[in-house]
Amino acid sequence: MSRRDELIEKYADDIKTKFGETPDMDLLTKVTVGLGPAIYNLDASKVSGSDDKELETVKNNFLIKKLGLADSPALMDAIKKVIDAYGQSEKNKQRAVIYYMLAKHFGKQSAYN
Repeated sequence: MSRRDELIEKYADDIKTKFGETPDMDLLTKVTVGLGPAIYNLDASKVSGSDDKELETVKNNFLIKKLGLADSPALMDAIKKVIDAYGQSEKNKQRAVIYYMLAKHFGKQSAYN
């Protein structure tokens, strides 16, 4: 099993345990591949839920640029909802899991077709 496959399995486990959902493995794989080498970087592979600058980056670079959503307060609300569901005490909030959950939340799975 490749390192990427191991990470995808780890992300799938987070989705099952933290969000109580069965992950769409095809979408999760596409989100993970879309992150490129960032998934292997300890810092870049995670999202700090308490860092407003980091959350703005998720909003601007993922929700607006990648998913094509219009800027609105609903974007930050959705990010915070996912962060809360992941668990504020969880230090390792995986970027691939956050992006996956946000893509599903906004019904933008087609961004990965």
